[in-house]
Amino acid sequence: MSATSPSDTDRTDLPAESDGFVRGLSQAIGGPVGSHAVRPGARSGGFWTAQRIILALVCLTLAFSWVQKSPCQDGDWQKNVQYTRFCYTDVLALYYAEGLNEGKVPYRDHPVEYPVVTGYFMGALGLPVHALGQKYPEINQGKWFYNANALVLSILAVASAAVILALRRRRPWDAAIFALSPILLVTATVNWDFLAIGLAMFGLLAWARRRPWLAGVLLGLGGAAKLWPLFILGPIFVLALRSRRLQAFWAAVATAVGAWLVANVPIAVLYPDSFSRFFDLNRTRPIDWGTLWYVGRYLDTKWNTGGAGDQGPFQWLSDHVPALNTLTYALTILACIAIGVLCLLAPRRPRLAQVAFLVVAVFLIFSKVWSQQYVLWLLPLIVLARPRWGAIIAWSVAEIGYFTAFYAELLGAGGKPVIPEGTFVLASSLRLITVAVLCGLVIREIWHPELDPVRRTYEDDPDGGVLDGAEDAGWVASLRRVFHVEQRPAAAAVEAGDASPTPVG
Repeated sequence: MSATSPSDTDRTDLPAESDGFVRGLSQAIGGPVGSHAVRPGARSGGFWTAQRIILALVCLTLAFSWVQKSPCQDGDWQKNVQYTRFCYTDVLALYYAEGLNEGKVPYRDHPVEYPVVTGYFMGALGLPVHALGQKYPEINQGKWFYNANALVLSILAVASAAVILALRRRRPWDAAIFALSPILLVTATVNWDFLAIGLAMFGLLAWARRRPWLAGVLLGLGGAAKLWPLFILGPIFVLALRSRRLQAFWAAVATAVGAWLVANVPIAVLYPDSFSRFFDLNRTRPIDWGTLWYVGRYLDTKWNTGGAGDQGPFQWLSDHVPALNTLTYALTILACIAIGVLCLLAPRRPRLAQVAFLVVAVFLIFSKVWSQQYVLWLLPLIVLARPRWGAIIAWSVAEIGYFTAFYAELLGAGGKPVIPEGTFVLASSLRLITVAVLCGLVIREIWHPELDPVRRTYEDDPDGGVLDGAEDAGWVASLRRVFHVEQRPAAAAVEAGDASPTPVG
């Protein structure tokens, strides 16, 4: 049965029945939904459907996010208010740093440190705000610019939630993980990441709706805003290879390359120095706060002085950025190859969201830069890949712990120590560990598809598009036999009232 079957509501998931963590919490209000309750999908005539509740919750979270950032909106960042109130945002800071407050056109008049679609977006909102400020000098241009960006980025966040709902019609409450996330609350408007996230999510929706050419266009534009949406093409390739659906993959790749070139070539030709700034910064940037390499360098200082002849491996890499770049690329590629092998040997073809999450997660784990807002890349993907509340809440707690420790570290860098360096390293380590644990849990469900909560509701892959329901190529079965991997069926759909045990995590 496809994800768009008319009987979608016949097997609507109820988290209080299917998710052990939510089932435990539900005991505080009387336990799971009873047999006589009105269930999702029933024609109750009420306005507040699950979908509308989720969208309202997203809007509420984003409203609180705007309030949380409000102390910084006027740009009067005296006494480190941007750190003490946890309200720093690149959106406001870069309005001045990138010359938008002077009417400078991105790339033409000032090199921008981001890929071109993000630069276009900055200019499309920043230049009208500057023109308005010229006409009405009394307005605070920075505040207007931030609020204009916050509005558009919030719309993209709501649209991302709507895509999750569209992809999980039988599991609408999965989207509540996204809607209620504290990660969304504190990082939604730190940077322009929701521009790329929105494009990537609509790209996944287009692929699920069997429009590979449109999916390629959206992923290509997303990759021209932030690089990572292009990574999703890798999982599509491996899964299409396993399913003999490469024609759709090549259609997506062709349009993705075309869209990326259309966005990038004009700037690359007209302003090559400005165009190369993003790549130059990434090539020369040293180890950044909170990364695996930062943690390693801290541990090095416990056993080495850091002087000539007494450097640990991470200290050495910190002083030799080209070697660090090579190592990060190599580890990421090796991890992606391992994920590809997993996809081919798994008893059943993995779901696209599972593999996409793994690829983006390993990129972040091995990257030398992991800015605070990059966590948003993982949020919608983990909701689609493994909608289990318990493990995601644990990860969210670790991320918020890192968020607060990071601002304390920024205060310390400004000459006002707040926490010991070891505390920040601990927070960074917990973030890394929880992301790695999520990867492990996703891998477990790929290898044991009977544990996959989504496959308890859908027969195959609701995000798979042309891959959904496709049979494996013959050579895949032969490959699995060589490695003695047995075929396993997905778990049967969980019927209402079924009390069979489910993983709590």
